[in-house]
Amino acid sequence: MKILVDADSCPRPARSLVLRSAARNSLTAHFAANRPIPGINGENAAMEVCAAEEGSADDRIVELARPGDLVLTRDIPLAARLVEASVMVIDDRGRVYTRENIRERLSLRNFIVGLAESGIERERNANYGKRELKAFADSFDRVLSRLLRAERQGGEQNAQGGKSACGETGVNP
Repeated sequence: MKILVDADSCPRPARSLVLRSAARNSLTAHFAANRPIPGINGENAAMEVCAAEEGSADDRIVELARPGDLVLTRDIPLAARLVEASVMVIDDRGRVYTRENIRERLSLRNFIVGLAESGIERERNANYGKRELKAFADSFDRVLSRLLRAERQGGEQNAQGGKSACGETGVNP
């Protein structure tokens, strides 16, 4: 099992928590972004800088993700692709995306994007403080524990492979 992170918009405290959890559980945390993200290092971390094309980091995450993996993203269309592929997905505020809720979340996101394209802006909550980090940490730990337990009990075996538009930078053994 591995942890994959859509690193472009992931807050620093959430990235740090993922890195600590990966090290503690002897997992690899793969971070994909269209630019280098500082602070991603260690023997359990891999940073992939993808092409500057729209969606290249998302495509790389989908390419790497397998059932039994955990993906962190706030990109709802990416979450929908992953949920359809039976991959566990959470966002940086601790919301777990499932087959039961992803269509509603995607519909709401598309509605908000439509409003913005029409010139109607919604109020954004850009704060990421202790409360948001705690909600994420609680959810992340709960989901990760469940996936690790399932893997120990004979869950899905993960495989990697294939070509990508991303180049690995700083992959540590």
